[in-house]
Amino acid sequence: MQGVISQLRNTFRSTKNAVIFRAYPDKFMSFSKQLVVLVGGKGTRLGEATKNTPKPLMPITDTDVFLDYFLRAAARQGFDDILMLAGHLGEQVQARYDNRRFGEARISVLIEPEPMGTGGAFRFASERLAPTFVAANGDTLFDTNIRALDHVLQSDNSLLAALALRHVDNAGRYGSVDFDGKRIAQFREKDPTSEAQPGHINGGIYALRRDAILQLDDGPSSIEADLFPRLAAEGRLGGLTSTGYFLDIGLPETLATARKDLPAQKRAALFLDRDGVINIDTNYLHKVEDLVWVDGVTETIRAANDRGLAVIVVTNQAGIARGYYSEGDMIRLHHHLQDTLNSQGAFIDGFYFCPYHEAAEIERYRIANHPDRKPNPGMILKAALDHNIDLSGSLLIGDNLSDVEAATRAGVRGHLFTGGNLMSFVEDQTEILL
Repeated sequence: MQGVISQLRNTFRSTKNAVIFRAYPDKFMSFSKQLVVLVGGKGTRLGEATKNTPKPLMPITDTDVFLDYFLRAAARQGFDDILMLAGHLGEQVQARYDNRRFGEARISVLIEPEPMGTGGAFRFASERLAPTFVAANGDTLFDTNIRALDHVLQSDNSLLAALALRHVDNAGRYGSVDFDGKRIAQFREKDPTSEAQPGHINGGIYALRRDAILQLDDGPSSIEADLFPRLAAEGRLGGLTSTGYFLDIGLPETLATARKDLPAQKRAALFLDRDGVINIDTNYLHKVEDLVWVDGVTETIRAANDRGLAVIVVTNQAGIARGYYSEGDMIRLHHHLQDTLNSQGAFIDGFYFCPYHEAAEIERYRIANHPDRKPNPGMILKAALDHNIDLSGSLLIGDNLSDVEAATRAGVRGHLFTGGNLMSFVEDQTEILL
């Protein structure tokens, strides 16, 4: 627990130096809702394993393939449209995913008519692309804040693309990137024989404007070779560095690593009450126009995202039981919260609410001591199952003693927030706990 809090404190400090957040983030709402996943490669380095199976569909467990893990990691960040660009054995990808949902996202699969390379695949799908979108390689898992990468692109109109970068100890093994903290200047070819030097590598996730794709000619091409170096030379290619978990399953040994690591991975979480912690408690808030954000909440959530923590909202909503507003009203408000955070490089993994109350006016909600209603821990325990959360490494912030009690019952460290700036509160708590 103390390790998680210490990491958050360090992230808060770096966030204050690197990012300026608006006091009212809902006034700026530019962000990408489309995720494009490249799943067309042949995976020749895996030999016979990919002869009859696309590389992203390599089995990890008896029920899950690699792409399932990728989708869970990405869909939690607020996308509602996932477009897969398939090629080699693309009908298998289509059969497994087309018209399915992952979280809030609807998946569609488009199969290229012939091998076209990464650039050719984007060009082929150009009419399906949003004006801005996030793209990723479906055979690579990079645990990073994709929303923060999208924010780099959205906040600088001079950029046509931005790349997620991974800092590694031996960049020459992969091919390195010259990066000054804001823009990528040059790409260097990989040289496995060179002396090990730390540096940045391409993490396989990109924020793109469709206008960049339209610069490519029709037919086969590569965004890595034909587009990104050109944008770098023009000063129109941004970047963002992360140190999150990174795995490319292109080799037999890395596929074996995926089968060992991925089923066992758990994520610590930051649980947040809503009214009084995320927004000012105005008694039964349900209208967007009545929303007032708590100071520092965007920075707090962004810092947790950057650290790889799941951010989960757990909120009692007796106003639904009393008939003051509907579940639909509340869901619309939650969508607005997510959209606003997305526009600032942050996201909430999941919203959990309890509409039940012993004094409910609406009969179907009239249940005394419902297991989900705090101080009972039901919402926390459900979220832990849904998101594979390590409760022992997690923390909860609430503004009522019932929040802290629910946390304690779930095996989570609880903190009572009494108002003010949420980011400053968490920084103060870390000083006390260390």
